[in-house]
Amino acid sequence: MPNPSVATVHPQDLEAVRAWFRQLAGYVDANDFESFHALTREDFVAFGTFADFVTGRDAVEHSQWRNVWPKISDFRFRLEDVRVLVSPDRLFAVGLAIFDSTGYRDDGAPFDRPGRATVTFDRRGLGDPWIANHTHMSLFRDVPSVSHGRKAA
Repeated sequence: MPNPSVATVHPQDLEAVRAWFRQLAGYVDANDFESFHALTREDFVAFGTFADFVTGRDAVEHSQWRNVWPKISDFRFRLEDVRVLVSPDRLFAVGLAIFDSTGYRDDGAPFDRPGRATVTFDRRGLGDPWIANHTHMSLFRDVPSVSHGRKAA
């Protein structure tokens, strides 16, 4: 039985959420923390590998993103598999995506680093960009949680 609280996803909403994930992947690979700020609310809330509950974009950047992004490479989402749930008024959405990246063991050997992301979005009006107010990213089971790689800042 369909969920009556979730509208059929409008193609523009699906593409906009996919574009958000595409932008995030580019920012991760470039270590571009500042540009990613524009994709998130200032009172953004996250949890992840290095932090339980963190509130505030700057706090999330320093406790989570800076501990991961510089130590991985080839970060990308499987965009064709992105799933989106949208509220009936189309002002709130949840995006779900699988990602791939390369991590590095302490001896420098690369390893596959797949995982998943759940992102919640809101926007002020139809046609406005989706802005993330929460993310949860986690690695798949048995993937090492620490990467020792270093890429150029």
